[in-house]
Amino acid sequence: MILLRHAHSIANEKGVLAGRASGISLSKKGEAQAQELKVRLGSLNIKEIRISPLERCLFTLQPWLNERGISERKIVFDKGFSEVDYGAWTGKKLSLLSLKKEWRVVQKSPSKMVFPDGESLLDVQKRAMKSLMKSVEMAEGGVALVVSHGDVIKSIIAECLGLELDKFQKIVIDPASISVLDYNRKNFRLLHLNDSSTNFDYLSKKSRSVKTLVGGGSGRA
Repeated sequence: MILLRHAHSIANEKGVLAGRASGISLSKKGEAQAQELKVRLGSLNIKEIRISPLERCLFTLQPWLNERGISERKIVFDKGFSEVDYGAWTGKKLSLLSLKKEWRVVQKSPSKMVFPDGESLLDVQKRAMKSLMKSVEMAEGGVALVVSHGDVIKSIIAECLGLELDKFQKIVIDPASISVLDYNRKNFRLLHLNDSSTNFDYLSKKSRSVKTLVGGGSGRA
């Protein structure tokens, strides 16, 4: 399971909480990051592609799709991987939101946070995990790619590692970063976290171990 956060956006550039607002394009930095994905994802054989319906996720993946000649018709636009519905916080400056008392709840006890006129982070995690398991099923043991958003990916990784949601702020997911989970026998292992440089072609060529790996891993050979 490859979890890709969308590339740097104009909202990231302006320090604004974009949420589910439409019309959020990539910044110049984000456009460069999207081009770099042509190399980072390379000729990786991906059996299942699911992305958030928000434009910035498709913009992030488009250069690689064009490079590989993959039609958008082969993509599942999955609302389960959509950005958090931040409700009344959508479009607000992060510098102003950080002054609110609820900001401390988001940082210290996110499992208790329900955004004003929006959704709870617990509900975000539940819907994202439901979509993740659907992607696992459809990939049939192959490589699956998910393009989503920072908080959504953090909530997925926390759940897959058996961490309480209240610990998910300890996970960092940068724009255009890739995290990789290996799924086997109803269990997840974390292979990469917040990776901004690795060429992931090797995932298609590596034979997956079905045994417990002594020391935690066997390398890429």
